[in-house]
Amino acid sequence: MFDFEYDVIVVGAGHAGSEAAAAAANMGSSTLLITMNLQNIAQMSCNPAMGGIAKGQIVREIDALGGYSGLVSDTSAIQFKMLNKSKGPAMWSPRVQSDRMMFAEHWRLRLEQTPNLDFYQEMVSGLFIEDGRVTGVKTSLGLKIKGKSVVLTNGTFLNGLIHIGDKNFGGGRSGEKAATGITEELVQLGFESGRMKTGTPPRVDGRSLDYSKMVEQPGDDIPSKFSYLDETKPLTKQRSCHMTYTSQEVHDILKEGFDRSPMFNGRIKSLGPRYCPSIEDKINRFADKDRHQLFVEPEGWNTVEVYVNGFSTSLPEDVQFKALRSVAGFEKVKFFRPGYAIEYDYFPPTQLQHTLETKLVSGLYFAGQINGTTGYEEAASQGLMAGINAALKVQERDPFILKRDEAYIGVLVDDLITKGTEEPYRMFTSRAEYRTLLRQDNADFRLTERSFEMGLASEKRMRKMEEKKEKSMKFVEFLKDTSVSPDESNKVLEAKDSALMKQSDKIFKIFSRPNITMEDVRSFTGVQEFIDENELNEEMLEQTEIQVKYSGYIDKEKNNADKLNRLEDVKIPGNFDYSGIKSMSFEAREKLNKIKPVTVSQASRISGVSPSDISVLLVYMGR
Repeated sequence: MFDFEYDVIVVGAGHAGSEAAAAAANMGSSTLLITMNLQNIAQMSCNPAMGGIAKGQIVREIDALGGYSGLVSDTSAIQFKMLNKSKGPAMWSPRVQSDRMMFAEHWRLRLEQTPNLDFYQEMVSGLFIEDGRVTGVKTSLGLKIKGKSVVLTNGTFLNGLIHIGDKNFGGGRSGEKAATGITEELVQLGFESGRMKTGTPPRVDGRSLDYSKMVEQPGDDIPSKFSYLDETKPLTKQRSCHMTYTSQEVHDILKEGFDRSPMFNGRIKSLGPRYCPSIEDKINRFADKDRHQLFVEPEGWNTVEVYVNGFSTSLPEDVQFKALRSVAGFEKVKFFRPGYAIEYDYFPPTQLQHTLETKLVSGLYFAGQINGTTGYEEAASQGLMAGINAALKVQERDPFILKRDEAYIGVLVDDLITKGTEEPYRMFTSRAEYRTLLRQDNADFRLTERSFEMGLASEKRMRKMEEKKEKSMKFVEFLKDTSVSPDESNKVLEAKDSALMKQSDKIFKIFSRPNITMEDVRSFTGVQEFIDENELNEEMLEQTEIQVKYSGYIDKEKNNADKLNRLEDVKIPGNFDYSGIKSMSFEAREKLNKIKPVTVSQASRISGVSPSDISVLLVYMGR
């Protein structure tokens, strides 16, 4: 079956693997997606949702680059919310509740319709490596599948160990076996590995819940969507989520099982996600709080299965059940399955280049939880970047690397490569120093042209972005050039309790006031006519409003980014030896020799490398 050589072999078909395979295949590379169970492609192992704070921006970036996550999220959504609308646009973050079964189905169907992509179901147990270069993979049945590059996206499956109370058993996910062999082989090659932990809450029968005791959480009145393409449409109907709370009684019941908890009795030694802690961890860390929020999330349009967000746990199943029955609305709850924790192998990402190719083995790429991240969106974006760069390397083209001022994906990859992580890494808006530039509304402006140039984003996507950009900028110029009289503007300003005008002024200047909205501006003479004549849609109007109101902040951040990017142009030779620079701190020399930064800018972001160390480095390099 496999007597030829693939350009790209992708191991694992979770969110990272699916995006990697789609990207490589769409760029014209012969691609094989090999996974342990083809029925579970892009399965949502944890909560049935995509996006959220900073994560929604990542999904928009994936879509702008030509990935599938946004399209699939739109077609399988059951609810849409734009989070943080009360704050500035840099903080707005789209999020959808998803139909879990539809999400996986739509992903598989899209992949099956992707040219150049083959599928195979089996466990990959090792790699073939010759002269420091990967040449293929070996399977549990003993097959050798040849490939010019390999992308590993193993998720939580590498030597996965599931914990429920004092019981534990091997597995990569509930009901699925763990993957063995790869970690041991990589360690023998000289890779450093570690262990991480994540957890998931119980799934329950929605028919056994009393929603009248909970707070309903509906979606947006006017829902939007993720993808910039017209291929998907906003929801016309939505399903509500609900919210309830734990109590002191619930906490007391949970504490009864702490002596049987693998977190507290030493069975689990690895670190879990700091920002998504288990319920027992929350009770332990925040002992002053007598209640915690629980979000009751439906798993789809038609299923009765419900996800209890906020109740992630590895406590014994009898303790989980007893405690949940004391939560308001859960008095008669029935379990579909208990929550559990899972430990798995990962490889510290400082062993990678910015392309996500390993430094030790040419043509070998890591993406997703194998790099120490948590979250579907973080995994999908890494898969996309690894798939793109694997294809580019095989095609002998320049690599594709995003900088910190270009995308949240650039921040994510740079953080991993430069700083590493000792706990599951999750993206936040606070991690991005240029978040005013990296908004969810302008991901297509930032990324589509670059993706189109390398052959991933379609011409249709490129033309749509150009039209949006051209019309938005044309509208901004119209507002700068068009004046409004005091008689007309003061009616609006007075109603908004804003300072009145004494003479005519440009609409742009009035629109810049924080309490003046697009709806107000549309009432001025000529504005609605311009909108109608130029066929401006809501997306274009939103883009115009942001450009008007935040132009000062945007320009300031661009200037800051340009200043720091000058150090990106100062390249460091790959074989540079820092050991001889005695005036540099020992820690800096040690870290720099280990991580081997490509530029002085990257070197300056390494934990333990001080500004004075960078000054010494610049002097040493002749600057």
